[in-house]
Amino acid sequence: MRKRNFISTICLLISFFVLNHCSFTTYEKVYPTLGDGKYDSEFPYKSTSDELNKISETIQRVNTTAFYKIYLFNEKDNFVLDDLKNKKLRDIASTEALADNSSSGTAVVVHSENGNVALLTCAHTLTFPDTIIAYKYDDLGFPTDYVESISIKEKQVIYVAGFPEGSQVEILAIDNQSDIALIGNKYGAQKGIFFQSFNYPLGKAKEVEWGTFVYLAGYPINFKIITKAIVSSPRKDDEGSFLVDAVINPGFSGGFVLAIRDGVPNFELIGMVQWVPEEEESLIYPENQKTKLSYNPVVPYEGNFYVRKHSSIRYGIAKVIPVESIMTFLIKNKSYLNQQGFYIFGQ
Repeated sequence: MRKRNFISTICLLISFFVLNHCSFTTYEKVYPTLGDGKYDSEFPYKSTSDELNKISETIQRVNTTAFYKIYLFNEKDNFVLDDLKNKKLRDIASTEALADNSSSGTAVVVHSENGNVALLTCAHTLTFPDTIIAYKYDDLGFPTDYVESISIKEKQVIYVAGFPEGSQVEILAIDNQSDIALIGNKYGAQKGIFFQSFNYPLGKAKEVEWGTFVYLAGYPINFKIITKAIVSSPRKDDEGSFLVDAVINPGFSGGFVLAIRDGVPNFELIGMVQWVPEEEESLIYPENQKTKLSYNPVVPYEGNFYVRKHSSIRYGIAKVIPVESIMTFLIKNKSYLNQQGFYIFGQ
């Protein structure tokens, strides 16, 4: 009986080692690229939920609103721009009105220490022109040199949802050409304010290849979303920008782009979502669209019509700002940021 048990034990041990060896061999055959030092192009071989949940806590929703005073001129007054120089617009305008323009985006917390909080985002989500000039059109629909209205920006505010002190933040540094900005606030160490900041390694966008697998996170239409995509057109320029096939909506600009090097959990930041293609159209809207939710299609509409521009998204393609451009921006502004108590990615 003892001899039989001994033989059974030996057989079990042999089976264990054989199965382990087979599993290791199978693993090497199924995932031969893991360990090659390159960014992975295959779907992760194990769950990424825990890691992505932690990383997603670093993204925030950003809303920017610009407030304008609009000066409208009489239809019979054919002013060209030179006629309006050195004149008070309120004295010659036939009507004054107020309007606002808003945009939304995503920002990533990159510093939260001693009450100082800084977030990385795209510059275009924060900037509105100081002056907007609208020109009249002739009877054939062609623009003229005659000014129809001038809008002057009087105020602009930037909000990060859920932040203290009314959620308002300031621009710390901005580069419109590279479309990168840093926003934040100094709340004071005594208030104990802290937000989870991004602390994963910085990668190299120039090392991504056709087919590299990436994750993206942002706030499209005010909802936190994580999605996946595949890289196309790597190294589009000297900085290393590239395209991805992500299906995303407005509000995603500023969201992070992560790649995986040799398997989970080796995430690296390789860029920031910049834009998706849009096509602008001119549509006719009824006058009371904000107060009247629906119209009876049987009854002819007798109110005023307004032409407004509408942007339609072309889904399935997005451009990414490479992490190399982000680092160039941070190094350029390092001295000022450090003086203000902000240290971004060790800079």
